[in-house]
Amino acid sequence: MKAGRNEPCPCGSGKKYKQCCINATSKQHSDVLDDIAQTVAMNPNLTLEELNLVAQKKMAERNNRPSADFCGLTPTQMANWLYAPLDDLEWLTISTPEDISSSPVMRYLTLIFDEAMQNNGSFKATSKGNLPATLVKQAGDLLPEFAVNQHRTNISISEFSGINEDKFNALHYTRILAEISGIIYLRSGRFHIKKTAQNQYEKQGIQVFFLPMLKAAISKYNWGYLDSWQNDVDLRTFWVFMLWRLQSHGSVDQLIEEVSTAFPDLLRQLIPEEFFSPAKLLHLLIEIRFIEHFLQFWGFVVADPKRIFDKEPIPRKVSIQPLLTHTFHFSIKDR
Repeated sequence: MKAGRNEPCPCGSGKKYKQCCINATSKQHSDVLDDIAQTVAMNPNLTLEELNLVAQKKMAERNNRPSADFCGLTPTQMANWLYAPLDDLEWLTISTPEDISSSPVMRYLTLIFDEAMQNNGSFKATSKGNLPATLVKQAGDLLPEFAVNQHRTNISISEFSGINEDKFNALHYTRILAEISGIIYLRSGRFHIKKTAQNQYEKQGIQVFFLPMLKAAISKYNWGYLDSWQNDVDLRTFWVFMLWRLQSHGSVDQLIEEVSTAFPDLLRQLIPEEFFSPAKLLHLLIEIRFIEHFLQFWGFVVADPKRIFDKEPIPRKVSIQPLLTHTFHFSIKDR
């Protein structure tokens, strides 16, 4: 269904359609109309019914024509990746790997389950409503087992350790996802595991929660929650395209260029700041929200935190982890 000019843009920016992607859509329509005009000029005696058939054919051809701006995807393929629900995505299969022990999120969730199961399904929260200090310490002790440990940073700024949940972003992220997924809830000063979740854990193990937690991270969790950037774009809309590109080459810089080319309206949505151009802001938002606070928290990639060497910027690369390739299987070849 076509969006109205004053309706929210389908891209998820939060802006009205007329203030966002309507120009790109209008260009596509204009190109189709040009094609139809050429056909009419060559065949002036076409009936209205024949013209409608020509228009349908031209639109179908354009929608199924690979686009260089989309790295070889067709508009039809891109539309599916942007707007289809997780269960209706095409050219992408999402599976639960047999071994998820390398995922910080799933290891932290296991700690939460074990703490509750040892105490009849619940355990006491702190006065602020956070996870208890003993559990926080157990989670911090897991850091040496994760691939991200190869780039260990000062313990006071690591997102994979902390003296309490407020200072332990990866653990806090996990707890929020578990709540959003309907696995745990806080009531009367205690964290409770739902009875159905307890039964699932006892019978099937932590793997049964991998896909529900992943779905919550992609479609329900606010990706800007852990940062303080005033500029805001909803990157969740573009996560499949970004994952496909990053998995193919591992270059953050190339990923930013590809996203900027495919979705130039993203740059128009970002208001330049004193030290940051729209392009730089988009770069930072993708690095922080998509790579660090999604892919790295899950254990799908490892990003080297170093950005400068000998006063020169370092090309940004990520190390693709086996967990990513075991979870996401693309059937579209890189062009």
